[in-house]
Amino acid sequence: MYIRKTINKQRGKTYTNHLLVESISTPKGPRQKTICSLGDLSPRPASQWLKLAHKIESALVGQCELIEDTDKETRDIIRKVKERLAKDIPGKDTDEVISVQVDKVETTRHREGGSVHVGYQFWKKLGIDNILGEAGLSTKARILTCAMTMNRLIMPHSENAMPEWIRSTAIGDI
Repeated sequence: MYIRKTINKQRGKTYTNHLLVESISTPKGPRQKTICSLGDLSPRPASQWLKLAHKIESALVGQCELIEDTDKETRDIIRKVKERLAKDIPGKDTDEVISVQVDKVETTRHREGGSVHVGYQFWKKLGIDNILGEAGLSTKARILTCAMTMNRLIMPHSENAMPEWIRSTAIGDI
């Protein structure tokens, strides 16, 4: 989604309007679909329009912000967009509620992912894989070195405990 600025001239007056627009794919190629009119956003700097579009898009898919920093104007725009979309789809509520019976929920194959993901991101950022490749280690040896390093950083037990630790993490998926 993005915001498009339109200027209309009628009877000697100039009117500025901003539209929330979404690119969609059609058989005739990509087209722009206007979600709704946002009115005049001139008081807001153009550099903040993209942030506004991202906030609206996140709100429409139900993504909550970690730190609530939206101003009243942004909340009003998000409410307006939701109302507009609700009119387009009759019988469809934008705030869908799903009922879950908590006592009936079961999970299997619990695996740790957060610490392994962070460790692997640092591994990549430091370029250790490239360094080991230049040193002549094979791909398999570099993967094992990465897994052993993650094991030592996250769960420093003996080498014999490493295979069980690997099975309890999502390192294979990451």
